Amino acid sequence: MDDVDEVFKALADPTRRRLLDELFARDGRTLSELEADLPMTRFGVMKHLRVLEDAGLITTRRQGRSKLHFLNAVPIQLIHDRWVSKYAEAWTEGLSGLKSELEKEEEAA
Repeated sequence: MDDVDEVFKALADPTRRRLLDELFARDGRTLSELEADLPMTRFGVMKHLRVLEDAGLITTRRQGRSKLHFLNAVPIQLIHDRWVSKYAEAWTEGLSGLKSELEKEEEAA
């Protein structure tokens, strides 16, 4: 499966998006910290974290007995650059053109 497909698959689930939001708010959380706010078992959270890790959206690091989870926003930025920004450019150009036209009409009045 393509890397982008893995990222979209990971982002498709609301629980995984919530985990990413939690890591965005405070990076370097343990499994216990992440599972405390979710209505599911520890094993369920571990499965979601594995999908996020496989997609490259999180990284982990061992610190003593703890395993810390960190957000890796690079895959999301790459998707933004490839898919979102090129479509947003047309909207921006259109709004800029509309602004210019409205200003011309205002000056003529």
